[in-house]
Parts: sequence; C-alpha cells; structure tokens
Amino acid sequence: MMLHRPINSASTTQQSIGRRGMVSLLTRLALTGIMLITIPGCNYFLLLGYLIGGPPQIEPLFEKETQKSMTDKDIRVAVVCYASDELKYQFDNIDHIIANRVTNQIASKKIEVVNYAEVQTWLRDNPDWDTAVEVGAEFDVNFVIYIDVSAFSLYERDSNTLFRGRCDAIVSVYEMETDGDGKRIFSREVNSIFPIQVPRSASDVSYDTFRMEYIWRLSDEIGRMFYPYLHGDDISSAA
Repeated sequence: MMLHRPINSASTTQQSIGRRGMVSLLTRLALTGIMLITIPGCNYFLLLGYLIGGPPQIEPLFEKETQKSMTDKDIRVAVVCYASDELKYQFDNIDHIIANRVTNQIASKKIEVVNYAEVQTWLRDNPDWDTAVEVGAEFDVNFVIYIDVSAFSLYERDSNTLFRGRCDAIVSVYEMETDGDGKRIFSREVNSIFPIQVPRSASDVSYDTFRMEYIWRLSDEIGRMFYPYLHGDDISSAA
C-alpha cells in the first residue's frame, strides 16, 4: 500500500504569502530603480520610505489647517462656484461646469457630497442667492466648498494656436451650525496652470478635448485640498 505524506497546509500558505511578499518587494525595487534613473533630484529618503511602506500620502491642506476632515463619517458637503458675468459670457456655464466636476471628484474620494444637479436647480430657482451659507442651510450640510473664480482661460497668452489652461480662484470652506448659520474656516488661493512646462499645440488636440482635460485637472487641484493624494501625482501634468 502506498503511503501519502500529509500536506502541511499552514506551511504551504506561509510559503505562498512569502512568495507574494517577495514579488511585492521586487516590484517596489524595480519601481524605485526606475524613479532613481528617470527623476532628477529625487529624494532618496522618500524612495526608501516607498520601498518599505508603499507610496506615502500627503495630508490635505484643509485637514492640516483646521484639524477637521471631510472624509469623516456622517459629514456632508456641498459645492458651489461663482464666476462673473464677463467670464460666463466667454465660457458658458463655467461656474456650473467647475462646481459639477469638483463635486464628482471629491465624491470619488469617499466624501459624501450633495449631487450638483440639486444645487444647480436651487441656484437657478433662487437667482438672488448671495452667500455660500444660504446654500449650506438649504441642503443641511456640514461644510460648503465655495469656489470664487476671478480668471479663466484656455489659450496661451497672445496665442490662438497654443493651449494652456489657467485659472485664478479663491477656494473657501464654510462650516455650518445647526441653526443654519455658518462661518468661513478655510481659504486658499488657486493659481492653476496646465500644462506646467510647455503649452499644447492646438493642432494636436481639439478645443473641447483640451477644455475637458483642463477642467478635470483643475478639479483635482481643488479636490486635493480635501482628500489625501500621493507624491508624484503631478508628474503627468508637467508636459
């Protein structure tokens, strides 16, 4: 009679975990080597931290300055954007486009936010609204992100053949009280430029495609004030 040696399942599992850990370590080593070769002036301590514990996250400015978090449980947020009539004449609905994109962006990062279609409907039905606090009281939220856009453009200065998105704005956060009142607890200037290093030729990309790409980029710049992000996320935006 042939005897079969019993299989040690615990040992097999440990070996499997060990192999996976080795693959993960080798992958990180390979990525670190690539970063050392391709990124000038790289911080070697940062790379060592990546190798040991994975990619480090940057704490959002809102949390750092206020010691509050929009990602906490039972926290609800609304987003509203203001742009002058002159800007809206040049870029139709630019206020709603930015607010809607920022809303979707922070929602994708596990922040509970009021659907912007509801906010837009209320703004349309209440054209005399004056403050972000009014929006916060209407939707019974904890925070209102208020984006005040003072400048927006898509072409490189003095050119109609090169694209470079620019936006100057002030992003504020109003914290709401249970009685419907609220106060500003955070404010930050945004001076956005994309692409960072060189403009994009209008012969390489359509106006609508570049506009969409820049709005996505701008919404992420604003959103990062409220959710963690990784070192190196800006690398793809430089070109």
